[in-house]
Amino acid sequence: MMTTQQKLSILADAAKYDASCASSGSRREGNGKGLGHSDGTGICHSYTPDGRCVSLLKILLTNYCTYDCVFCVNRVSSDIRRARFTPAEVVQLTLDFYRRNYIEGLFLSSGIVQSPDYTMEQMIEIGRMLREEHSFGGYIHLKAIPGASQTLLERAGTYADRLSANIELPTSDDLVQLAPDKKVEVIEGTMAQIHERKEESDEDRQRHRSAPRFAPAGQSTQMVIGATPASDRDVLTTARHLYTNYKLRRIYYSAFSPYPLGDARLPQAAPPLVREHRLYQADWLMRYYSFEAGELTSEQSPNLKLDQDPKLTWAEAHPEFFPVDVNAAPREALLRVPGIGYSNVDRILKIRRYHRLAMEDLNKLHVRTRVAARFVTAHDHLPVAEAAAVSALKSVLPAATQLDLFAAHSAVTGQL
Repeated sequence: MMTTQQKLSILADAAKYDASCASSGSRREGNGKGLGHSDGTGICHSYTPDGRCVSLLKILLTNYCTYDCVFCVNRVSSDIRRARFTPAEVVQLTLDFYRRNYIEGLFLSSGIVQSPDYTMEQMIEIGRMLREEHSFGGYIHLKAIPGASQTLLERAGTYADRLSANIELPTSDDLVQLAPDKKVEVIEGTMAQIHERKEESDEDRQRHRSAPRFAPAGQSTQMVIGATPASDRDVLTTARHLYTNYKLRRIYYSAFSPYPLGDARLPQAAPPLVREHRLYQADWLMRYYSFEAGELTSEQSPNLKLDQDPKLTWAEAHPEFFPVDVNAAPREALLRVPGIGYSNVDRILKIRRYHRLAMEDLNKLHVRTRVAARFVTAHDHLPVAEAAAVSALKSVLPAATQLDLFAAHSAVTGQL
């Protein structure tokens, strides 16, 4: 018989492969009688210096699984040490860690045991016990099991701040090859059910503020990158599809991590971590900068450059779009300038209503002017190419001469 500590060692380690555990976007007020609360930007009120929310208890309910996903270390055919928590054990761990100020919320995933419905019921019971029996107001993220019934998903959303059903791999062909027990139609069906129920809940709360919440932090998903030959273009096309159809809060990209005695169909080396970073940058451009997936890659170059951020790559490939005048260009154009971030675009639009911006103004806004200078014009600045063109034009024009006022007067009066 394993102790709770032994189970925790196994199941916390097994949960490290799931990246989709950020907690931003939920607010749950404490009622003064229970335990904990979460604020408007994430869980409770503790942040790292760079602004990220921290300290979730991130575990699996169990690493037993009836599925045989080739890329997953917890697959049924894997020869690993197994463990399983009871709902009561997860609840007690969460409360104990919270009281000791180790954590500020719970991220709970699981292997599939017996059936999707049975697994989902176990996870819901943990959420119910925390919320109803212990008045826990901290952050809870539950993994939505694809294929679970709509009734169970609705119950899960009443207890969880966020739900996530993992898409797993970029394309349906990838799933057929490496995760034959999972179907894109089933996974997206679960996403659709969560999306529809959340929209209904949000509409109800607009009419009646007392209406119950449903997954107030929305839903997310995860894609494993580098386990298959799928290109970045495939990844971003799938991402755009999911954002458009199911209004996901965000997608997490997790670089494939090889493990001992892995299947021969898997690559023997992990993809470069910078690829994951570039995908996050491209994802940000799609969500906040109005880029389309097809603009960031092409059929000829289906992968993002590893040595350059995708916004700069796009700008260099479209010289006809530049330079952009920071004092006159619309918001959509400013968003595409390398070195100018999303928030600074809004600041520029506000400031230029009162005076024309010079490069010094952009420096004060912490715009990366060393990058942006190639692509913008300002009150006191032309890009090098533009400045050279102006200089060349001046060189072919006749030199300007100063007109002598008295000579001009004499010439005019002499003609009269």
